[in-house]
Amino acid sequence: QVQLVESGGGLVQAGGSLRLSCAASGNINNINAMGWYRQAPGKQRELVAAIAFGGSANYADSVKGRFTISRDNAKNTVYLQMNSLKPEDTAVYYCGGRTRLTWNYWGQGTQVTVST
Repeated sequence: QVQLVESGGGLVQAGGSLRLSCAASGNINNINAMGWYRQAPGKQRELVAAIAFGGSANYADSVKGRFTISRDNAKNTVYLQMNSLKPEDTAVYYCGGRTRLTWNYWGQGTQVTVST
């Protein structure tokens, strides 16, 4: 089994920054990518950013140039640096782990609230 534990959410004013962390533990050998999804009230969960263990990263168009995903292999941790935050970034952010092509593992979620 795999455990994903997020931290770093909170309340920030528009234009501010936050960094989310996701620590993975357990049987992580089959995970080939990790990423961040978010879900706002009344909306579907959407991919924000993902990073493959081969190193390539991809981002949602809405966050390109503002968010950066990175990983620390030694700590089995993935980070999401979020800059220039906007009120529309407000959501619960979930860390995910992918095996092959399926996102099978999820953290408990962390709330990010951006005020005007």
